[in-house]
Amino acid sequence: MISIDKLSNGITVVTEIMPYLKSAAFGVWVRVGSANEDESNNGIAHVIEHMMFKGTKNRTAKQIADEMAKIGGNINAYTSKECTSYYATTLSEHLPMAIRIIGDMLNNSLIDEKALRKEKGVILEEIDMYEDSPEDLVHDLLQQRIWKDHPLGYIISGKKTTVRKISREQILDFLHTFYTGENIVISIAGNFDREEILALVEEEFGKIRPKGIKDYIPPEKPVYRKVVCKKRKDIEQLHINMAFDCISFLSEERFALSILNSILGGSVNSRLFQKVREEAGLTYAIYSYGSSYKTTGLLHIYAAMNPGQKDTVLNMIYDEIEDLRKNGITPDELAMTKEQIKTELILGSEGAKNRMNANGKSMLNRGRLVPLDETIEGINKVTIEDVQDFVIKYLDISNSSICLVGNIK
Repeated sequence: MISIDKLSNGITVVTEIMPYLKSAAFGVWVRVGSANEDESNNGIAHVIEHMMFKGTKNRTAKQIADEMAKIGGNINAYTSKECTSYYATTLSEHLPMAIRIIGDMLNNSLIDEKALRKEKGVILEEIDMYEDSPEDLVHDLLQQRIWKDHPLGYIISGKKTTVRKISREQILDFLHTFYTGENIVISIAGNFDREEILALVEEEFGKIRPKGIKDYIPPEKPVYRKVVCKKRKDIEQLHINMAFDCISFLSEERFALSILNSILGGSVNSRLFQKVREEAGLTYAIYSYGSSYKTTGLLHIYAAMNPGQKDTVLNMIYDEIEDLRKNGITPDELAMTKEQIKTELILGSEGAKNRMNANGKSMLNRGRLVPLDETIEGINKVTIEDVQDFVIKYLDISNSSICLVGNIK
């Protein structure tokens, strides 16, 4: 049974009782990420996520880690472009402790100056780690160039020069602006006493201010810019990422995108995987994926190869796109892909953590819960003509962007 409640300060709470489980998952979703930043504080949302684990008025950083370990639970967090999430999974009997720990973190974090200086060092190492991961780097560079000068193009972890300058005062101002009742969704799934847990959540999170200390005006929808970018790195493989202007996650065309992506490069039986890797043996990794946000999105194609194979691989990708534009997909491809997607959706909806994630994201992004049956119905309704219209509308090679990272001659 799923219920939606409001705390006294406006926080939305979604609870899903799963009585057959012996575990529970708890998540706090804050509607803020790097897309809410500016050039002077890019990376601050990610810094705040780190600092939440570095001690509160009631617990040291080690006590936060030890108390979760004592109950055998897992606590973690992540920052994306449009949201920040703090979550924990544990046995049902230990759910109250997990809620108290995360509640303490979000209400009472010290944001200690000394801890902040130390954690910046950790974050700078994390930035270097991504710099050393060409698969991540080529994606980030491409989005950064396509949406240049727009917050959606910012790198989530921020630039080193900016992160070094972020102050405690900036962090507190950012927290007071975005970490508010109207910006937060709490999602809980598993086996627990609903009334007891709701009372505890009100006790732990009801003190968060309902609204920000100042109004935030979101930026306009970013304009897609066709770009070509290159970054030389002394590595064995060449990493390529292509991108096409695409749709928001709110678009009704998202079902056609799911079908197309799976057929093009989203699975091991996709056209690109089978033809470029399995038949031609030119790459180890090749796949496509959607990168959708509230107002816009991109459809990406990634491939890694020996630099000498670049032109051949690119031509095969272009040929496959042209074939899709000219001939479309087959009835067999459509039927098989629908079954694959439905299976993934159903399997991905099982378990407390998956349900907590799905409910939290749906409520945060859409303001309502989207039933699994509704999503499956949307997939079932997609026709060959829908996919063809999508291909013609968005898979335009002449307007595609590309980024290359590696030994570029």
